[in-house]
Amino acid sequence: MRYRLIVFDWDGTIIDSHGAIVACMQEASRELGLAIPERERASHVIGLSLHEILRIVAPDLPAARYPEYIAAYRRHFLAREDSMQLFPGMRNLLEGLSRSHVLGIATGKSRKGLERALAAAGLGELFAASRCADETDPKPHPAMLLELMEELKVSADGVLMIGDTSHDMQMARAAGVDAVAVAYGAHPEEGLRACEPLDCFSDVAQLRVWLTSNA
Repeated sequence: MRYRLIVFDWDGTIIDSHGAIVACMQEASRELGLAIPERERASHVIGLSLHEILRIVAPDLPAARYPEYIAAYRRHFLAREDSMQLFPGMRNLLEGLSRSHVLGIATGKSRKGLERALAAAGLGELFAASRCADETDPKPHPAMLLELMEELKVSADGVLMIGDTSHDMQMARAAGVDAVAVAYGAHPEEGLRACEPLDCFSDVAQLRVWLTSNA
């Protein structure tokens, strides 16, 4: 077993939510009378800190109105949340991995958002630990991975990060751990490969094959 701890991103990696997230950003911008961010720009910021997201997708919004934007975004997100599904094959992959590896989550979601999502998906018991963006330094800062490694007593050479954004890959590099990318989420394959992951996969089946041979 090459890796003891496998850490997953959530949105766009485990669950098919990136399209809904982009739509919610666009709806919140429209509601507040702001320029509507194009899909590519909105997709790129998924996983970053909230203030960084707003700086990029709503550059004309004064900081004093950030709570207004956040409230609008959350309202639209909650209206879509029940329609979000795990990527095909993901549940079986996670259940299999949990029998041989320690699993963790490093996500840009809030703690409340992650707990709600885990409960809805019925996956909470599979993960030994998790870190959220409102608990520590957000991606691409390495804090999430470093804290998980400390909590679970795993050294960097025993950790693999799996994510769908360049922010995940940069976080892994900064933490000194290996990473693989999935190109079925928020960021395109070209940008992911530019971050030099060990490999990049177009679906969960390909990821599973790689993990069976290499993890």
